[in-house]
Amino acid sequence: MNQWLNKLERKFGKYAVPDLIRYVVGIYCIGAILGMATDIGLLQVDIYYTWLCLDMKAVFHGQIWRLFTFLIEPYGFSSGFGFLINVIFFVIKVNLFFLFGRSLEQAWGSFRFNLYMFSGYLLNILAALLLYLCPLHANIYNSGFEYIYWAMFFAFAVINPDMELLLSFVIPIKVKWLAILDGIYLAYQVLSNLVNGFRLLQVPMYRQYGLMLISVAVAIVVAMANFLIFFLSTRNYQRISPKNIRRKREFRKKTMEARRNVRHQCAICGRNSQDFPELEFRYCSKCEGNYEYCSDHLFTHQHVKKFM
Repeated sequence: MNQWLNKLERKFGKYAVPDLIRYVVGIYCIGAILGMATDIGLLQVDIYYTWLCLDMKAVFHGQIWRLFTFLIEPYGFSSGFGFLINVIFFVIKVNLFFLFGRSLEQAWGSFRFNLYMFSGYLLNILAALLLYLCPLHANIYNSGFEYIYWAMFFAFAVINPDMELLLSFVIPIKVKWLAILDGIYLAYQVLSNLVNGFRLLQVPMYRQYGLMLISVAVAIVVAMANFLIFFLSTRNYQRISPKNIRRKREFRKKTMEARRNVRHQCAICGRNSQDFPELEFRYCSKCEGNYEYCSDHLFTHQHVKKFM
């Protein structure tokens, strides 16, 4: 697959958008402003879930814009003192998204990072379509796009496993351990959302909430699948291919045979250790150069001297 990506990059790389993360974070901030206006009561109607979210039933009835506007997922802001805390955490998340996105673009190149975001977008639409067409018949895909953003963290951890971040702004911890903890948490989220979602489907009045939990679980799986596709596609599998393994094995075998068949040869008489195994061969320390002699000529030969 890596070769296929290379071919795509050579052909379409010129169309890649540099520093795409700026526009991605810009959309994320628009969603935050929309969520803030809804939470504090500036908007009487929830515009996102009324007109913008990924409602596949509405899409099939002509509201095509939802295939794009669902990216403007509102960020929740609580009222009171919690509002300030949410704003602080939102600013931290935005800075982390910039860090992850620009690090990946620097490591992968603009084209592959563009392709990573675009494939995550398409996979979410495909997941929404499957949920709508399956027997569950879920109209609204609730998760938005945030898990694709967070999946960048796992790719960032693969590239910078030993980089340290401050946990709770105090405790330094390596990125790879944070990624493992985050992976465990997301696995728990998938299982708990699926279990609770299917349980709530049995209660008619909570059916929509159950479908929302299931769609969140699917969105997490989609984001992790998108990360794994790009992670596995950038690996070099040539070194573990059967042909390469066989070649290395044959090379080691020939090397060992060559070492076993090394012949010592006398510089005077030309006899060697293979034809005359009873002889002993030694190098002379007084000769300038690697000259080897049999036991008959070791002490009787004339020492070789190099003259400038």
